[in-house]
Amino acid sequence: MIYCAGQMESFAFAKSIGVGLVESAINLTQSVLFDKPDEIVFIGTCGSYSTAIPLLEVFESYGASNIELSFLENKSYTSLDNILTNVSRETILNAEQKIVNSSNYISTDSNLAQKMLKLGIAYENMEFFSILKVANHFNLPAIGIFCSTNYIHKNAREEFLSNHKTAMQKLESYVKNKLDSTLGK
Repeated sequence: MIYCAGQMESFAFAKSIGVGLVESAINLTQSVLFDKPDEIVFIGTCGSYSTAIPLLEVFESYGASNIELSFLENKSYTSLDNILTNVSRETILNAEQKIVNSSNYISTDSNLAQKMLKLGIAYENMEFFSILKVANHFNLPAIGIFCSTNYIHKNAREEFLSNHKTAMQKLESYVKNKLDSTLGK
């Protein structure tokens, strides 16, 4: 089953589950219990921590983290496992950096973005960590399909808004092509 956050990121072919870690976890859990999907496909936009990665490229991810920026400044810690994958961690770490960090906050500090890159994390999206957490709990395969709209810097919001429409079109086309190839069209 295909899911999206909703609000600004709604697709006719995807079920909206809410924005952020909490709404998406609650609503995805409810959908898993009632709709009983065989797999979870999450589609959405993301920000890029690396300016070396071109914007508006669509990619797939099986790994997510939940690292708060205060952790990068040694101002917090967690006892939770804050990196999840739906495949082996070695597969994720040996692949191109496709780990997507999730927080209820959008980053705007390019210096902290560099610290995320050093941890092997290249992107951020508000929901993906909770998507994988729910998928892992119910032993469901899951994947995220993303299009990067902006780099992490002080004007990230404006860059996101200027690229959002194009990103949505690219995501819709990518998923349509993927579905057509899966169905043999």
